[in-house]
Amino acid sequence: MKYLIDFAALALLYAFVFFRKWKLKGKDVLLVNTLMYIYFSFVLYFTLMPVITSLPFILNHPYKPMNLVPFIDVSMGRGDFSRQVILNIIMTMPFGFLFPLTQNKTARLGRTVFFCFMMSLGIEILQPLIDGCRSSDITDIITNVTGGMLGYAFHIIFKPVTFRILDCLKAKR
Repeated sequence: MKYLIDFAALALLYAFVFFRKWKLKGKDVLLVNTLMYIYFSFVLYFTLMPVITSLPFILNHPYKPMNLVPFIDVSMGRGDFSRQVILNIIMTMPFGFLFPLTQNKTARLGRTVFFCFMMSLGIEILQPLIDGCRSSDITDIITNVTGGMLGYAFHIIFKPVTFRILDCLKAKR
C-alpha cells in the first residue's frame, strides 16, 4: 500500500504535468522523456520507496553517515558484495544511454557522468534519511557512475540506430 501511494503520485505527475508538456514537443521527445521517467520511477522504487509515507518519520531515527571507504565490503568479504556491485552498475546503464537522448542529442560523456554522479549522490544521501535501516556507501556511487559510463558507451555504439528511430518518429508529426 505504501508503494501504491508513491506510484500514484508519480503517475499523476506524469499525466498532468510531463505528458502534456512533452507531447507538444513531438513523438520523439515524448518517447525518450517517457522512457527516462519510467527509468527514474524504477530507480526510486529500488532505492528510496516508499517516500511519501516515510516523510513524517524521517527525523525519528539517527542519520547514519556515508561509508567513505571504497569497496570495503569487497575487501572484508562481507555480504553479497559482488551482486550489489553488478546490480548498481546495471541500474545506471539506462541513465547513461537515455540521458544524452534527453539533451537534444548533445550530451557528452562528461555531462552524462556528472549528472549520473549527482543522481547517485542524491540517492545515497537520501537513503538513510528516508529509512533508518538503509545505509549509504561510496562504493555505490562509484559503481553507479561506472554503469552510467557503460550506458553512454552503448549510446555511442547504437547512436546511428537510435537516431534513425527518433528521426522516423519526427517525420510522422
